[in-house]
Amino acid sequence: RKSRRLKVRAQLARMEKAQNRIKNMALQASFNAYFANVEQAPPDAIFGIKSMYSKDTDPNKINLSVGAYRDDNGKPYMLDVVRKAEELLVKDNSRNKEYLGIDGHPEFRKLSAKLVFGEDSKALTEGRVCTAQCLSGTGSLRVGFEFLAQFFPRKTVVYSSSPTWGNQNTVAMKAGFQFKSYRYWDAKNRNLDFKGMLQDIEKAPSGSIILLHACAHNPTGVDATPEQWKAIMEVIRKRNHFPFFDSAYQGFATGDLDNDARAIRMFVDAGMQLVVAQSYAKNFGLYGERAGCFHVVCPSKKSATALSSHIKRIIRPMYSNPPKHGAEIVSTVLSDPNLFKRWKEEIKLMSGRIIEMRKVLRDELVRLGTPGKWDHIVSQIGMFSFTGLSRKQCELLIQKHHVYLLYNGRISMAGLNSKNVKRFAKAVDHVVRETE
Repeated sequence: RKSRRLKVRAQLARMEKAQNRIKNMALQASFNAYFANVEQAPPDAIFGIKSMYSKDTDPNKINLSVGAYRDDNGKPYMLDVVRKAEELLVKDNSRNKEYLGIDGHPEFRKLSAKLVFGEDSKALTEGRVCTAQCLSGTGSLRVGFEFLAQFFPRKTVVYSSSPTWGNQNTVAMKAGFQFKSYRYWDAKNRNLDFKGMLQDIEKAPSGSIILLHACAHNPTGVDATPEQWKAIMEVIRKRNHFPFFDSAYQGFATGDLDNDARAIRMFVDAGMQLVVAQSYAKNFGLYGERAGCFHVVCPSKKSATALSSHIKRIIRPMYSNPPKHGAEIVSTVLSDPNLFKRWKEEIKLMSGRIIEMRKVLRDELVRLGTPGKWDHIVSQIGMFSFTGLSRKQCELLIQKHHVYLLYNGRISMAGLNSKNVKRFAKAVDHVVRETE
């Protein structure tokens, strides 16, 4: 009997072991199934083109897709003031790598607000602006929309220009907003559809959020005139809309920091509440440092303090606190009169080279007798040009001429230089004639 009991126990143990093995296999199978059938997401429009460019082995290929400045040799440009600022920072033995506060570097925030709103801004002197350091332009937009989502009804619609930088609408959607477009680009005349823009903002439900490009509109390169900005402001005020400015190119558009902040300051001086997403990627060349700010112009000093606490509560679970190095570079330059003067000179150098490339490209297309009108290339401003080329023409430029641009016809003027601009013009001339 004892032997029989031992055999039964051994058999039961084997059965239990087999059952556990089956359970583990089932558990492992279900575990693997979580991601087994996930399909690949579509590539980002800009970085997808960049990837195609990287794989192209043609020695004469041209990349006009990515919005990053290049010098006349087609190389990334590190500003002289950035190098000097880093040298000063390295020699400063009082520095450390401790965390910044949730809302970032205090001096960086203060100097950034002055840069956007102006030294003599009444809103600043009255303490009605709260500022948080964020992760460049995209991060500032993300925090900004999360902030607005706390105080605006869920049915509120964000209106952005048509076309606009694609990430804007995506970021608004991630914060729970619906988004619609207001007319902006007049494809026939290749300029601003000012009448359509005003009509669409006028018709938008009262209390909508109106997303505006402060200067150097991306992707069109078409900006409103001061008189047009005044009319836009009046319609927004009349309809009780809320303005959200995206300021990614201050100083980079015209080479003048104050001129490129004119629209924002106009709204603030008129007593309007608004928010601003600010980036130092383009005007400082700090693409990889992710330096930027989110600003709120508030009705009072008391409300600015209160709203600052809400912004911190958004940032803390999102990324806890911002990176330090880029903020220290910017603060060093903006607080030093000599470095600040040199920075303004370098901004003019960068914007000036782009303006020159616009002239050369337009003149070369005219010389070639390329069908169509091309004056919009020089009337546009900033890093980008909306060429007016069709999707088919853009595909031919990529496939036949190794020229990489977005399919909507947007090119980064910074990708053109004295060595490739004429070849690009010749390629455009070829595809335009081929598709006539």
